[in-house]
Amino acid sequence: MLQRVRDVVASELRPLAARIDGEGLYPSDVLKQLGAAGAFAQHHEGNGEEDAINLGLAIQSMSAVAEACLSTAFCTWCQDAFGWYLQNSENPGLRARLQGHAASGAILGGTGLSNPMKALSGIEPIKLKGVRISGGYRVEGVLPWVSNLAVGHYFAFCFEADGETLAAIGRLGFDGVESRKGAEFIALEGTATLAVGFKGAFVPDDMILSDRFTRFAGRIKPGFLLLQTGMAAGLVRNCAQLMRELPARVRAVNAYLPIGPEALEERLAGLESEIMALAATPFESERAYLRSVLLARLEGSRLSLDATQALMLHAGASAYLRNSVYNRRLRESYFVAIVTPATKHLLKELSAKPMN
Repeated sequence: MLQRVRDVVASELRPLAARIDGEGLYPSDVLKQLGAAGAFAQHHEGNGEEDAINLGLAIQSMSAVAEACLSTAFCTWCQDAFGWYLQNSENPGLRARLQGHAASGAILGGTGLSNPMKALSGIEPIKLKGVRISGGYRVEGVLPWVSNLAVGHYFAFCFEADGETLAAIGRLGFDGVESRKGAEFIALEGTATLAVGFKGAFVPDDMILSDRFTRFAGRIKPGFLLLQTGMAAGLVRNCAQLMRELPARVRAVNAYLPIGPEALEERLAGLESEIMALAATPFESERAYLRSVLLARLEGSRLSLDATQALMLHAGASAYLRNSVYNRRLRESYFVAIVTPATKHLLKELSAKPMN
């Protein structure tokens, strides 16, 4: 399976990486091919190479994508997270309808759970409000950032109704769910990131993932965080490779720099070993386990920043040229550090005192 993913990356994704970054090209065809190769299926029970959930293999697949392009790796994470919500949904009918299609890439989906994840940590309030009506809910509001999204794509979101926060699946372009003009980014422009407006949107009962987000979040959170580490791992691995591919005369002088490819690979090996161990038990609920997950996610951000800044120094003046792969990797690394949960969000959670 991993070789099939690498083949798609080599033949289809690498030739497009510069356009995805420079032109904001959304690689939907590549994502479909990654889905056909099995990249999105491994953390779905009964859909992957094994019958059991294999979160580690899903992370390794994403890492292979991130070696070439972080925009596409982030879309892979969005698809994986969308599928993870379905895998863990408390609505068996919804899971039965959509899970297999999400696992295969036959349908593409995004994740609008940045806002509720921040809300759980007391960073911002829930942005969407709903009222109970016959057969479901009427929802109003705007989500500013939802990625891997086009008309017809699905995505997860949360809304408040009757004093509770519910998690649900919506579909762009249907039932009052519409896109709004988004911002232009310095990186990750090819991720089909849109603002999404809910204008009297109807959310039927059969699209509810969970009627209590706090309970649902407790089940999905470790996987949500660990899956993101695939972006960091692939990015760091490629930084080491790019350092080694520089001309011999440049590498001779680079030997005096404090961080080289061997140091990056050593730190990455340690991190990946920890990630794979944690990914083996994604439903563990002990506080010490979740703390280890948060620390692994934080180290992924820090290592991404260290690796790409070191790469800029190794590449020298060529890294400062417009459209160079070196500054693309640098710009991408900042996304790893600020995507929810951002570095400051992770540090806030890690600083929280345990409840008695």
